[in-house]
Order: sequence, then C-alpha cells, then structure tokens
Amino acid sequence: MKQKLFSILAAGILPFMLQAQDKPVPTPQWRPVYHFTAPQNWLNDPNGLIWINGVYHLYYQHNPFENKWGHMSWGHATSKDLLHWQHLPVAIPEIESKDTTTWIFSGSAVWDKHNSSGFGKNGKGPVVAIYTADQPKQQKESQFIAYSNDGGLTYTNYAANPVVDIHKKDFRDPSVIWLEDQQKWLMTVAVPAEHKVQFYSSVNLKDWKLLSEFGNQGDTRKIWECPSLTPLLVDGNPAKKKWLLMVSSGNRAAATGMQYFTGDFDGTTFTNDNPASAQLFVDEGKTFYAAIPYNHLPDNRHTMIGWLMPFETATHPWRGQMSIPRDLALKTTETGIRLFQQPAAILNAYLDKLPATKKWQQQNISLEGKELPLNNRQRFNTNTNWIDATFTLGTATDLGLKVAQHNDGSSVVIGYSNTRHQLYITAGKEVQQLDVMPVNNRIRLQVLFDKSSLEVFVNDGEKVLTTLVFPDKAATGFSAFAENGSAQLNSVKVWNLDK
Repeated sequence: MKQKLFSILAAGILPFMLQAQDKPVPTPQWRPVYHFTAPQNWLNDPNGLIWINGVYHLYYQHNPFENKWGHMSWGHATSKDLLHWQHLPVAIPEIESKDTTTWIFSGSAVWDKHNSSGFGKNGKGPVVAIYTADQPKQQKESQFIAYSNDGGLTYTNYAANPVVDIHKKDFRDPSVIWLEDQQKWLMTVAVPAEHKVQFYSSVNLKDWKLLSEFGNQGDTRKIWECPSLTPLLVDGNPAKKKWLLMVSSGNRAAATGMQYFTGDFDGTTFTNDNPASAQLFVDEGKTFYAAIPYNHLPDNRHTMIGWLMPFETATHPWRGQMSIPRDLALKTTETGIRLFQQPAAILNAYLDKLPATKKWQQQNISLEGKELPLNNRQRFNTNTNWIDATFTLGTATDLGLKVAQHNDGSSVVIGYSNTRHQLYITAGKEVQQLDVMPVNNRIRLQVLFDKSSLEVFVNDGEKVLTTLVFPDKAATGFSAFAENGSAQLNSVKVWNLDK
C-alpha cells in the first residue's frame, strides 16, 4: 500500500514540481515553525518514539537523498521539550546488498533496561528498534530488530533477522511495549490487506510467539497500518483501566485517517468494548496518519505524534511534517468511553514563558454580524499562531475564527454552525466538517495554525480536525466572527510562535 500510495502521489506532484529548468522553487512561507520537519527531503511516519533520561527521541521515515518517497531509512532528532529539536544523522539507513534491497519501514523502539535481549554492554541495557524490513525485490515484509549501545544514535542489525516472518508481501509496522505485570514484551503488528492486527509476546525481543488476532471490526474500507496498543486510565481512575487500540486506515469520510477501539486486553486477547460495526475516529480530518505513542514516558503520561500527509502539494527543500505532540486520555461520555486529545501539556511551559509581545488575551467580547480583527497591531500576522477561544452560542447561525485572510477577501474559515451542530473548516473549495454538540452552550476551539498545518481541538479535545492549507504569502489576517445574529467571545488567548 505504501509503495502504491506514494506512486500515485508522485504522479500528482509532478506537474507542481516541474519549474523552469526543472529547478524546484523554495517555499519557506509554508515551512512550519513549531511542527517538526526534516531539514530537507521527504518525511513520513513517526517511528521509535521513546523517552530516555529526559530526552525525547523522534525517529521517522525519511528519504536522505530526495524530496520524494523512497530509500526508506530512519531519520532521527531529539528534544527536551517536544518543541525545539536537534537534528541528528540517519539512525538506521536502508540496506543494499548484491541480492536484495531492504528498506527500513515503520516500527518502534524500547529501552531494554534489564538487557533481556543480551545486546547490552557494561551492565547497561540497550535501546532496541523493532521495524519492518521491506524487501521489494522479494515482494516481502518481515520484522527485524536492531540494537544501540550509544543511547539510540547508531544501530546494529541483529544477525539472525527476521524475528517475525509470516511470508507475506504486506505485514508491517510493529509497535512494542513492556507488560510489567507479565514481565514480557508485547508486539502489535498489522496485516494490512486482511484488516487485522496480530499480537505477539517475547521475553527477549528475539523469539516471538503469536498470541491472537483482532480485526474486521470498525472501519474496513481501507487497509490497516501503524497499530498501537496502550493502557489508559478512564477518567484518571486507577481502578478503571482500558486499552486503546489505534489503527491507521480511514476517516469518517473514507479519506486517509485513523480509527480507534477501546477494550480489555488480558495479556493474550483484545476484546472490543463496542459492537463490531461501531466506528470511532482519532481525527476527523484527512491529513492525520500513522500516529504512535511514546514509550517509557514518566508519570504515566501517554503522548503521541502523527504524520500530516502532504498529498499533492509540493514544498521545497522539505516535504512532510509531524503533528503537534498530543496527550491521550479516555473519558466517560454519554455515548461511552471515548478518546480525548490535547496538545501535550509540556508545551504549556513554553507558552507561559513567551514575552508579552508574543501573547495577548481578552475576555467578554460581543460579536454581532461582524468580524473582529485579532492580529492586534500586526503582532499576530505571521501565520504561526496558537489560539484558544471559547464562544457562547447566541442567535448567530455561524461563528468562529478566520485565519490566513487576504486583502482580496479570501481566508481559511474555522467555523461552527449553530443550526447543524457542526464544526467546519473551509479552505478555498474544500470543506471538512465534524459533528459536535456544545457543552453548556459553549464551544471551545484550540487552533494551532503553523504556516501550512492547521490542527483544531474542539471542546477540550473531544473531537479533533487536522488539515493542511497553503496560503499566499500575503494572506496573514486573523479575526473572529459571528454571522446572522450575535454570539459572545468569552475568552480568547493568542500566542505567536514565529521564532
């Protein structure tokens, strides 16, 4: 699927990429500031997310040579705050031999602190990467492992690879976690075309036993990829644990996206809480894909990063970006236990430290059939804003925010329809939307607009809609609005993260 998908994308990209004398045109106006991008060339799925000794490691699918999909290797960056990243050399490069090419597809990384694998040195446990080896000449995918004794900077492939092989063309994206109560490793891996995941266990990361399978439930309109299984406390209650199974497949509109299941896992089998036909989606946009949670986070935190799929829009000298890191929670709602997401709490420390010239807030603003400019003396006209706005619904049929406004009247609209109870994002001719009810007659919008990425968290993360927009350089206006009646902007906070 990944080869086919990116071949199709490449065909659509070509007309955009062919400039005078075949020289790509740089697009700095679209490079995000506070969303991760590779310094140059292609990027897709986040891989091997792991926290070790206060450092967040982000590995990612990367083409070190070209600004298009291919030569899949693991790029690498580290951070102490999930916002400022140090770019490092490729951690696991593709493997070329006389007989085969092995691309380093998606996977995970664990800290084997007890050295169960035996790969460690000097009494220290290694970092072990578990990834899919895609071998196109053999039309085969299997699971490999590699180990690192320098803190995850460089890796050595295990001589006896593969460690899991079911002899299929499509079998990928292993996600491995440690089950403390059972003292074993658990792998969740996708069999894409069969719409299922498999669960394996191991005591040493080398020898794996098939436990069970789960699949053909939820949304099966697209293949399944990039699964993860995560234990979460419902409503923060230590006595009520559920397991969150996420799978990259489609969104509600059958575009690319992610779905999730909640249920119980007894160490062998995952049991869905909901009917097999129930469909629950991680993000209501068509851009958010391949997200996986971090391993080994302190304080029982669960934070994930996803890839924002660029589709046919060409950027240079990089292509592809990551989502904002998102904290995960399960909460009880009227319709059952549901996934809630928020921008990672660790980022709030940075927002709090911004100087007064980079932040602004106001309360109790009446909106009545008009737009209220919020770029505030040109301080928020760089399209790198983080916005937190709460509206009380009134008689207005529509209300919300407009970003990337141009003098010609065009804009990207993040609106809420009071009559249809829908949030919608309108960018040019494209409209994306989701159903969401107000809470106590209010709608809260957390809008993260970063040059070309737009993530909208609604009502404390009850729903999320992520998309990409590519505005004109001069389209930097920003306002709140209410149409066909009145509404109250109870509070609005804006941060400018342009540097």
